[in-house]
Amino acid sequence: MPKAYVFTRYGGPETEALVEQDQPSPGPGQVLVAVRAAGVNPVDWKQRTGYARPGAGARELPAVLGNEVAGVVEELGPDVTGFTVGDEVFGSPVAGGYAEYALLPTAVTAQKPAALSFTDAAALPVAAATAYDGIHQLGLPSGATVLITGAGGGVGVAATQIARALGLTVIGVASEGKKDFVEELGAVHVPSGPELAERVRAAAPDGVDAVFDLVGGEVLEAAATLLADRTKLITGADRETVARLGGGPVERARTSAVLDEVARLVVDGRLRPFVTGTFPLDRAAEALRTVEDGHARGKIVIEVAR
Repeated sequence: MPKAYVFTRYGGPETEALVEQDQPSPGPGQVLVAVRAAGVNPVDWKQRTGYARPGAGARELPAVLGNEVAGVVEELGPDVTGFTVGDEVFGSPVAGGYAEYALLPTAVTAQKPAALSFTDAAALPVAAATAYDGIHQLGLPSGATVLITGAGGGVGVAATQIARALGLTVIGVASEGKKDFVEELGAVHVPSGPELAERVRAAAPDGVDAVFDLVGGEVLEAAATLLADRTKLITGADRETVARLGGGPVERARTSAVLDEVARLVVDGRLRPFVTGTFPLDRAAEALRTVEDGHARGKIVIEVAR
C-alpha cells in the first residue's frame, strides 16, 4: 500500500507517523498524482497544531501533512480537461502532499516545464506563489523600496527575488547568520532583533514604501511604525495584528495562472527556488523539524523515490 506521512491528532511532533493507506481516487475536477517531490512549509506544522486557513473546514484525522507537490498524473477525475495521464505537473494538493500519491484540484495545478526539476517545482505552489501574490498586491513602481521581514525563509527568498526582478529596492530582515544569503539575493540586510525600526531607518534613510511581513508579532509591530500609508502593510504570518495596525493579509490568488508565472520566472533565471535541503519520505520528520525549528535557509523538499 502507498505510504504517507500524517498527523494522527492535533499537537506536537509526537502526533506524526509514516503510515500505509489506500491510494486515493480523484473526484470531479481532480487529478491523482504520483508524487515525486513535496515542499515543506511552516504552515504544515501549524496545521498539525490545529491552525486552519480562514474558511477551511475541519480536517479528517489522520491527515496527511504538506501543501505543495510535483509529480506525474496517474488518473483523471470525472470531467477533467486540460490534463492527460503522464503529464508532469505541480500544485497544491487537496489533502496533504507528504505521500506517494496525492489528489490535486486542477484549478491550482499547472504543467511543469521540462526545464524545471520536480524538486524545484515542489518549492513553488506555496512559498513562491505567496511571494508573487504579495509583491503584486503591493503594486509598487520600479525604484520603490520594500521592507521584507523573514527574508531568509522560503517565502522571503522568493519575494526578495521577485521584487528585485521588478526593479524594487529590498531591505531584507533576517538573522545575522543569514546576512550573506540575504545579500546574495540582492537585498540590503538588516539584522532582526530589538530596535529593528531604528536599524531599518539607518539602512533606508529615505524611508520604505511598503512592508511585506512574514514573521508577525513584535516584528510586524516594529515594521508598521515605518509606514505612513498602512495600505502598503501586508503580512503572510499574522492576520490579527495586521488588522489592528491598519494593514491586511496577503491576498492569495490560488490559480494555475500564478503557478505558470512563477515557473516562467524560474525557467527565465529570474527566480531561484533555493532548495537548500532534501529528505526522502521516510525522513519526513527530519524535514519538518528543520523548518519548524526556524533555522532553514530557503526551501526544504521531500523527495519521493519511485
